[in-house]
Amino acid sequence: MIFVGFGFLMTFLKKYGFSSVGINMLIAAFGLQWGTLMQGFWHMREGKIHVDIKSMINADFSTAAALISFGAVLGKTSPVQMLILTILEITIFACNEHLVTEILQATDVGASMTIHAFGAYFGLAVTLVLYRPGLKTEHENEESTYHSDIFAMIGTLFLWVFWPSFNSAIVTEKIYQNKAIVNTYYSLAACTVVTFALSSLVDERGKFSMVLIQNATLAGGVAVGTCADLPISTFAAMCIGSIAGIISVLGFRFLTPLLASKLNIQDTCGVHNLHGLPGILGGIASIVVTAITDKARHFTPGRQAAALGSTIGIALVGGALTGGILKLPFLGQASDQNCFDDSVYWEVPEEEKLHEIHSNNYDEHSRLETTM
Repeated sequence: MIFVGFGFLMTFLKKYGFSSVGINMLIAAFGLQWGTLMQGFWHMREGKIHVDIKSMINADFSTAAALISFGAVLGKTSPVQMLILTILEITIFACNEHLVTEILQATDVGASMTIHAFGAYFGLAVTLVLYRPGLKTEHENEESTYHSDIFAMIGTLFLWVFWPSFNSAIVTEKIYQNKAIVNTYYSLAACTVVTFALSSLVDERGKFSMVLIQNATLAGGVAVGTCADLPISTFAAMCIGSIAGIISVLGFRFLTPLLASKLNIQDTCGVHNLHGLPGILGGIASIVVTAITDKARHFTPGRQAAALGSTIGIALVGGALTGGILKLPFLGQASDQNCFDDSVYWEVPEEEKLHEIHSNNYDEHSRLETTM
């Protein structure tokens, strides 16, 4: 999920495929190591950090939060900026996770709150601070092609298939692990069907949107994460997935343009709709479940609400501070003109350069013919 799923999901930009997969790999490899240290500090035994399968999984989780934030600023930051973001975000993430799980003692087995909502709102705060007025109107490279969308769909399929294992990875008891897998699977399935239906309904011509299918079909896995192992029925999990699909589709269709035009939040990948809103939904679902059932072990609605509120608050403050640091001029941020372009940081094949030159010459020739 971390290396292939997130990496390929962000390859939809027509000239940013190298950076989407490559920088994703860099963040993941670096974040895995830094996350092991940051989370290990909270669980030291005899003054040492112990590394095992569980610590690796938890380090992967912390890396996922950084990759979600990467999606919000995709195409607008340098590799150095992303490494600094990874260091700061994983550090703050580890502190927030300790607060949620150890101090508040809330449940978040699939990390709807601590990973998805945290990563999304951290990234949105960063992109707000790094706001670029020059990108107010759509950039010429901020669009997809037929083939780039196919590559992004590969990432969607990887994430979809492995999401049940993501939500159940840290569940200790077998019975609850099986429940988390089943609930996640059916939540994703229901979300997918609803996304396809609503994608067609919101389109003026009744066609499917690849942007919605790539992203909103995964919202069910995000939303059901917090209560995946709690005593909910499969039907309830499907209802959560269906609501998540509706929220995500409507968010992409109406909320993203509003955030960009009114609040100056330029969310490249739409992480607010895939991770932020469904993450909040997951937190609310856990509050409801713990309130109406007496089989939720020692978890209470108050603890779940406190976990959700503190996570969003810490993410927004931490993201704003991180954005301020990333805005320092010596960190090599690309100009507005060079945003969403691999050639700024990568060796691009010559045929791509020649194709670009040919396209520019053709456009210039067309403009001359028009003026004549």
